[in-house]
Amino acid sequence: MRVFTAAEMRACDERTVREHGIPVHRLMENAGAAVTRFARRLYPNARRITVFCGKGNNGGDGLVAARLLAAEGCTVTTLLLAQPQQMQGAARRALDQLAENPILLLNEADLASEPVRAHLAQTELFIDAIFGTGFRPPLTGLPLAVRDAVTHHAAPVLAVDLPTGWDADATAFTAQPVFPADAVLTFTAPKFAHIFGALTGTNRRGPIAVASIGSPEEAQQSDAHLHWTGSARQLAATPRPLNTHKGSFGHVLVIGGSRGKSGAPAMAALAALRAGAGLVTAAVPESIASTVSALAPEMMTVPLTETAAGGIALGNLNRLRQDFFANDKVTIALGPGIGRDAQTLEFVRQLVQSVRQPIVLDADGLHAFASAYTLRLLDGSNRTLVLTPHPGEMASLLSTTVDLIEANRIRTAREFAQQFRLTLVLKGWRTLVAHPDGALAANTSGNPGLAKGGRGDMLTGITAALIAQHPAHAAQAVEAAVWLHGAAADAALAQQNEHTLLATDLIAHLAQAWSAPICKDGFVWLQEGRG
Repeated sequence: MRVFTAAEMRACDERTVREHGIPVHRLMENAGAAVTRFARRLYPNARRITVFCGKGNNGGDGLVAARLLAAEGCTVTTLLLAQPQQMQGAARRALDQLAENPILLLNEADLASEPVRAHLAQTELFIDAIFGTGFRPPLTGLPLAVRDAVTHHAAPVLAVDLPTGWDADATAFTAQPVFPADAVLTFTAPKFAHIFGALTGTNRRGPIAVASIGSPEEAQQSDAHLHWTGSARQLAATPRPLNTHKGSFGHVLVIGGSRGKSGAPAMAALAALRAGAGLVTAAVPESIASTVSALAPEMMTVPLTETAAGGIALGNLNRLRQDFFANDKVTIALGPGIGRDAQTLEFVRQLVQSVRQPIVLDADGLHAFASAYTLRLLDGSNRTLVLTPHPGEMASLLSTTVDLIEANRIRTAREFAQQFRLTLVLKGWRTLVAHPDGALAANTSGNPGLAKGGRGDMLTGITAALIAQHPAHAAQAVEAAVWLHGAAADAALAQQNEHTLLATDLIAHLAQAWSAPICKDGFVWLQEGRG
């Protein structure tokens, strides 16, 4: 699923009308019907509903929803932030079809009137249809006053298209005042703000969904080169053929660990096993081999000779080359817990340069390339090379600061992937997957419970396992891995919370992430929402 800018969404709507003959009022009816279904699905017990409508097409969507919700037996109050004569086209048509006249909110005195205050106090669900993709911050005047009034009430808020106050093209959190939002329903395709914004209602993990309202695929054109990782989940969900064996699903070789760091390679290997790799071998320093192998009997281990500091010695390269690197079924997960011994880092550099098998490079393995001289050794031109840095590691690779990385995440990820012809997974809020061709995917699964040690090792293992199973579709495999990793963390919150969640808890919930549909009840769930 592609992600649109506000201008691209307007162009899509115009093409839908002009080239495909679908009138605006039909799109508006479909949008209002979708809001109605969404509201009844999420808030089935809400009978007293207040709908705030602006004068534009977003307000028209809200007016249609108000009419349909009333027809379903709800007590609906429509508050219009405009004079009726200000409304035109399909929005005016939707107003004329409303069964009861709306209450006009033309100034803050109207908002403070006793009848309006009484309606707000009795409301069980607010629907925000004031501004849509055409809005540009800041929020001022009467809409800001309405926002302040709504914030003081406990009822949830459902935003139509965008929460009022959001900039559709925003790529980061906003410091501007915005409407609270516990759920968002947008239409046709997500906009940048749906991916990179954050809900500000009581339920910060509330649902964000997309509904189709009739725009043909041919009308949906975008040059932003940004799409959603959740679309790749179908690759992982593909049923396995009946006549298969363990060799059909690849062999993941986890190379990592050092003295005192046995947990990282063990977690990566366990994640690779659970994510479906046919075979998993952990190649680790001999002093920790027994500790790593004890985690799972299904795992094979290769004890490696050590440096004096307990890292992997350079001489192991020839042994691994003979035993593993001639096998085109092997995918390498390199770096978890590997340490920063100078000889070990040289081992990493030579391995990355000399093998053609797919490599997922993470953790201390990235430190081997943290200088201008070593960075140039990276080259994914003729094989699959995946780097998975967090912002601190990315800053180290580029000799810059975390603040600069975070301020320019999209551009940094895309330019780095293109320059070195590799796939970059830039972790953090809305993890990005950047590909050598300039395509970029953004992830919406996951929660703050992942902000603990070990989660990156789990992602490395899952990613390597999916590449091993789908080597011809490596780009999709990486995106699917990122989505599943976050979705497992979301599923785990049914038994844990953001404070108690451990990286290893993801293992028990990968199956839920694997089987959970992203399309359900007529909506695509960018973020399904949990308590």
